Amino acid sequence: MADFLYEDLLPIGEDPTEYRLLTSEGVSTVEGPDGRTFLKVEPEAMRLLTETALHDISHYLRTDHLKQLASILDDPEASNNDKFVALDLLKNANIAAAGVLPMCQDTGTAIVMGKRGQHVLTPGDDEESIARGVYDAYTRLNLRYSQNAPLTMWEEKNTGNNLPAQIELYADTAKGHENSYKFLFMAKGGGSANKSYLYQETKAILNPDSMMQFLEAKIRSLGTAACPPYHLAIVVGGTSAEFALKTAKYASAHYLDELPTEGAITGRGFRDHELEKRVFELTQKIGIGAQFGGKYFCHDVRVVRLPRHGASLPVAIAVSCSADRQAKAKITPEGVFLEQLEFNPGRFLPEVTDSQLDAETSGVSGTGKGAAVKIDLTKPMPEILAELSKHPVKTRLSLTGPLVVARDIAHAKIKERLDAGEEMPQYLKDHPVYYAGPAKTPEGLASGSFGPTTAGRMDSYVEQFQAAGGSMVMLAKGNRSKQVTDACNTHGGFYLGSIGGPAARLALDCIKNVEVVEYEELGMEAVWKIDVEDFPAFIVVDDKGNDFFAHTGEVTLTVGKRPGL
Repeated sequence: MADFLYEDLLPIGEDPTEYRLLTSEGVSTVEGPDGRTFLKVEPEAMRLLTETALHDISHYLRTDHLKQLASILDDPEASNNDKFVALDLLKNANIAAAGVLPMCQDTGTAIVMGKRGQHVLTPGDDEESIARGVYDAYTRLNLRYSQNAPLTMWEEKNTGNNLPAQIELYADTAKGHENSYKFLFMAKGGGSANKSYLYQETKAILNPDSMMQFLEAKIRSLGTAACPPYHLAIVVGGTSAEFALKTAKYASAHYLDELPTEGAITGRGFRDHELEKRVFELTQKIGIGAQFGGKYFCHDVRVVRLPRHGASLPVAIAVSCSADRQAKAKITPEGVFLEQLEFNPGRFLPEVTDSQLDAETSGVSGTGKGAAVKIDLTKPMPEILAELSKHPVKTRLSLTGPLVVARDIAHAKIKERLDAGEEMPQYLKDHPVYYAGPAKTPEGLASGSFGPTTAGRMDSYVEQFQAAGGSMVMLAKGNRSKQVTDACNTHGGFYLGSIGGPAARLALDCIKNVEVVEYEELGMEAVWKIDVEDFPAFIVVDDKGNDFFAHTGEVTLTVGKRPGL
């Protein structure tokens, strides 16, 4: 019989995080039984911490994340499209840091994980104090309400304040943690949340060759809808499926970076740096790049190995997107502390940006001025289509003129009208459609943060809409299914990819006017008309049946093709 041994399942080492003090108010110590010191935390301290954390992660990024973006600009192996996306994301970070426009229009589900030491005393319901901080952040800031309350199994209504939040509080009984209350705050948008996957595998993949073939296929399937470059996390094993998924989410937030780097008979989780290196090199070779081809599909990779039941091998994959929104926090006898994010992202911008550069190519994929083909959206739709038809996929465009904005609910309502024998609305015949939903508009600006949403959610509508003369030019983020390519080939349509991530920059620099066209009662899901100027986009699917992403899902790097193919 084996000896009794105990070790925490995820034994995180010393925390290297730099924190800033928010306040010392609402925090005190009292003496208790047996000479023990207890930490008292008032509800206001938790509310303030939560509100401040959600403000900060909506407007600021970690310094290391910004350094990774800046390094793309300096890498001679990075594609021009990699550099263009990285530069736009750096500009976006600089605009968001002013504290007015959030970095992404999908300001996410608020997720709060807390670990409460044994000697922490709080009056009342901690979850309620934290929820109040979430409420205050989302109602006071220029954020978006994305939470839908189910009224029946089939009916939903937006809660109007982004509650409920996902709040999970745990007991922390580790020695030395008695008088601390530690937190991880996350704002998880739908795009990156939808790229969390669980696979139930077997021991057959627990060898280097099989594992790399498996991972190549799954990584390619992530696509670009969640706004790369990604922080990619892979978890192999797990005492349950849900624990594997939760570990992958924490790893993608770099919360588990201080795990051990080797296993033990206790079954503790550990990071595999060697596999991280191999997978990261794989991501640089698959060609998807930072959304439109290149090297930088990922900033980095975390691989965590967990123990498992002998009959079960869960593998979980998760990403943190270009809106890398998370921060650690802690409450100790010294006060309330929040992770120090980067308040001055402008220092990572190059001295010379694209407006001063010459085009590196003749109108395709360059980062400089003149590298984009200008498209006049004020022209009739047949002329817009004729101009787009002159250029190959991956061509960078600069759009100026009117766009119609419509996403999930609006598409469903228009489909109901078509199914009932009504005509396609004229606005979808006359103008390109932008799949998006804005955050709140700050006073004095034309628009709130207004980046693209995931295109794939609208795939099932395209054939019917184009056959009725609408949606001939679509603009959104991410890759599309073959049914969209086939529809565009049949009806002469186009899908243009917008950069996922720089919602603040698009709002400040490119969107000049916003007005409601239809379904005003739907809030951000209404049909809008916006006027844009020099709005960046790429041709992803053209009218000839070409799709830039068509072959990016094929496993080619870890398994060879049969001779003669």
